[in-house]
Amino acid sequence: MTTTEIKTNDRTATEATTVRPNPTTAAPRLNFAKAAPKAFRAVIGLDAAAREGLDPALVELVQIRASHLNRCAYCLHMHTTDARKAGESEDRLHMVAVWQEADHFFTDRERSALALTDAVTRIGDAGVPDEVYDRAAAHFTEEELAHLLALIFTINTWNRIALSTAKRAGTDER
Repeated sequence: MTTTEIKTNDRTATEATTVRPNPTTAAPRLNFAKAAPKAFRAVIGLDAAAREGLDPALVELVQIRASHLNRCAYCLHMHTTDARKAGESEDRLHMVAVWQEADHFFTDRERSALALTDAVTRIGDAGVPDEVYDRAAAHFTEEELAHLLALIFTINTWNRIALSTAKRAGTDER
């Protein structure tokens, strides 16, 4: 994070900006899977366990949404590609980023999962509001809800791994 001073009407305001590496020009970073194989396998195990009992289309929508919020181009590319291969429509893929305004593209169950994804991914903003949690709980069994939460935790972990190691979108190195 860098700070920039901005002069306005004889006042100086400090604005925080995020500087991200450019994956096309950034120096190569470590290969997380090779450098920490046990940790990498643990995340893979959590990912596999989280998906159990969840609709594969819903899994991709959740992963796409979290990747939008985290600005993870690598994961966004990977999961939109996987969703297309699984038969997801282009219309729905384009609407995930604005699902609240395009709610007619998604079922009530999917919208509750996307709302929970937003809240958990942005947990530092306002926690997980009761109404968001209750809405998801109304559409998922307790076991499904636990798996959905684990899926959201996992994609946020994958996003952080990809962003921290400057994974390049479109390479789909898994």
